[in-house]
Amino acid sequence: MAEKNILAYFKSPDKAQEAAAKLRDLGVIDLQIDRFRKYPGDGVSQFMNPITGQIESLADLTLGLEDSGPDSRVLLDADVTASGFSEGGNDVLTGHDILLTVVVDEASHHKTLEILRQAGAVV
Repeated sequence: MAEKNILAYFKSPDKAQEAAAKLRDLGVIDLQIDRFRKYPGDGVSQFMNPITGQIESLADLTLGLEDSGPDSRVLLDADVTASGFSEGGNDVLTGHDILLTVVVDEASHHKTLEILRQAGAVV
């Protein structure tokens, strides 16, 4: 039988895990949950005093980016997510940053889509 691939985006890892548990009961071929972001690095991992801390740029302070050099820092600082003046309007910024990738048999494709949508996924 043919296989189908589905990419489902969630706002929380817990919702993705719940959907994954239901899909495992359905008998999927393979699934994987990942978190992605628009920028390099792991995000803000510690609190620091902006007056006394070693801050390379605005993007380093607000987004917790890895040091990528002075040229790219200027561009990252100009992004609306670093300044906070706008939400930007894409799925990463609105919280759909958890990706559940599913491989299913063609026969269970529609049931899988139904389970994912009921769990709150954007498919």
